[in-house]
Amino acid sequence: MLPLGLNRDAYRGETIDIQAVLRDIDVAARLHGWRFESLSAEKGPELHAWIRTSSAGRGRVYLSAGIHGDEPAGPLAVRQLVQENQWPASMDLWLCPCLNPSGFPLNRRENGGGIDLNRQYLQVEPAETRAHIEWLKRQPSFDVSLCLHEDWEARGFYLYELNPDDRPSHALEILRRVSEVCPIDESEWIEERPAKSGIIRPNIDPLSRPQWPEAFWLIQHKTRHSYTLEAPSDFPLSTRVNALVAAVRAVVDEFK
Repeated sequence: MLPLGLNRDAYRGETIDIQAVLRDIDVAARLHGWRFESLSAEKGPELHAWIRTSSAGRGRVYLSAGIHGDEPAGPLAVRQLVQENQWPASMDLWLCPCLNPSGFPLNRRENGGGIDLNRQYLQVEPAETRAHIEWLKRQPSFDVSLCLHEDWEARGFYLYELNPDDRPSHALEILRRVSEVCPIDESEWIEERPAKSGIIRPNIDPLSRPQWPEAFWLIQHKTRHSYTLEAPSDFPLSTRVNALVAAVRAVVDEFK
């Protein structure tokens, strides 16, 4: 499988109607017993959150997508996962299917105000980020968090793992599952960071990051194990969706 060669200086691939995708998620989530919560952002767009709990509660997983408006595979993967409803019965789930609804109609990374929301989790300014953080503060801690992304420059799928307590890693199983549907980026350097077989394990010292992404806030406040999953945007959209779905399932299946 080869890249399409569309992305020369930015993402040039397919776009989505994010409101239609969110409506599909709404229908499927209600059908399968999820609880809806609205994250009302003052002077900003409404954000959706969904919670699915079980009586056993053996695992708590947080899942987010759509923080960049030029990364359509994440919300589509969430839609597929919710529609198929193949979650372990004992798992509790917290889901934010689209954190940047104003960016998708513009097909750009930033929100409608031109701000990259995934750099706003330390010095919090945008309404969307404030609403998201306030909602997260009301939730319990998570066993693992999964942030769904794409990279328009990537040669294949890769991931970031934040695991400061050296818990059993899901990274190799994620890559094994994803490799069945999408190439893995084997570059030794990705995004100016050392990588090994598609895995980046960045420094998590709070003082090393003047701008925090969502995953960095989560590792400081809500979980001690986080994955940022990066599908390669220059591959067909269906491939990217399948890669993210496979990655999520590789983690949640560990809770069966």
